[in-house]
Amino acid sequence: MIAKESIALLTTVANFDLYQKTASLFPSNITLYVIDGTNGMHGIDSILYMMKKLKNKSIDWLIMADEDVVFTNTDAVFELISFMQEKNYTVAGIRDGGIITHRNFNPYAINTFFSVLNFKEIKSLWNKNEMLKNQYIIPKEFDDTLDNLPFTYDVNSLYEPYYCFYFWLRRMGKEFLFLESQMKPDAIANTIYFNNKQIAVHTWYARAYGKNEKHTQRIDYYLQKFKVVGTAKVHYTMYKKYTFALVKKVEKLLRKIHTKLRPKA
Repeated sequence: MIAKESIALLTTVANFDLYQKTASLFPSNITLYVIDGTNGMHGIDSILYMMKKLKNKSIDWLIMADEDVVFTNTDAVFELISFMQEKNYTVAGIRDGGIITHRNFNPYAINTFFSVLNFKEIKSLWNKNEMLKNQYIIPKEFDDTLDNLPFTYDVNSLYEPYYCFYFWLRRMGKEFLFLESQMKPDAIANTIYFNNKQIAVHTWYARAYGKNEKHTQRIDYYLQKFKVVGTAKVHYTMYKKYTFALVKKVEKLLRKIHTKLRPKA
């Protein structure tokens, strides 16, 4: 069994009210980290910030889980990590196409709502500039068997800017373990399975919790079902890039100026 001291869980939090509830079901006795995403940080920006802040931490295995992930079997998480170590997997997660009804994008990459990373290995390989160069498609580059995927997908999709992170690892020959999933009756939430054991339910729409009645009621259903009562007092280390929103606004403005100044064909 892998020492829990070497395992951490990171959440980029957009909704702290929801996080304080779902965190009560997080795997116990591991280190918790939070990136404050209330300023819009997510996706590739969150991954880059994650590597900057956690690269020098003593983390061998990193669980990435959004605050709208409700854990149902934390023992299965540790079993998954042990299996990944034994079989030399670098990444485990759910495909971003073909598995979830409303995610019809690239099945060769995973969605960041839940994943497990061999962080010790990734830290040793990390090269930000090289990673960012991998946001492209080569036809028939990967040989995954996709025939059994239940929903639609697009092997040419570059929908998420963070795909480059996973393509970078795959192009270095790193092994991916694609987990199984089933849709829940609401046709939005999905389960996460490893070895026929349910790890968690991903409810989706964390940002809407407490703001949109439909999604609040829907997420509350899962919280009540899995006995999440009130808020949890959990200890976590939080990181926030205070200049993030301003930098993004400036970058957007500069792109507009550049577009206007570009010579017309």
